[in-house]
Amino acid sequence: MCGPKGAIVWSELSLNEARSVLATGFESAVGHESTAAVFTTQLGLPVPARRVTISLMSGDVAVVGQYRGPRLEEGVTTLPEGATIQWFRIEVH
Repeated sequence: MCGPKGAIVWSELSLNEARSVLATGFESAVGHESTAAVFTTQLGLPVPARRVTISLMSGDVAVVGQYRGPRLEEGVTTLPEGATIQWFRIEVH
């Protein structure tokens, strides 16, 4: 996910902070349809499913949603009971 050199700085974001960062535009790299659908519902922004390889370079910023919970069933759009998403801002310097 990261290029050959650089320091990575990360910080946890609230859902509103993640939404604010992404509202200006982003390239999705969410590889699973159900995860993308849950992210779309949570963020209120369209998050397309895209199985792509990305490489972050110096100056890049990424927002990462870390899903924690049971395996998402096909077609779900909301978090299952007990599941959470932890949001992070990743910066490469």
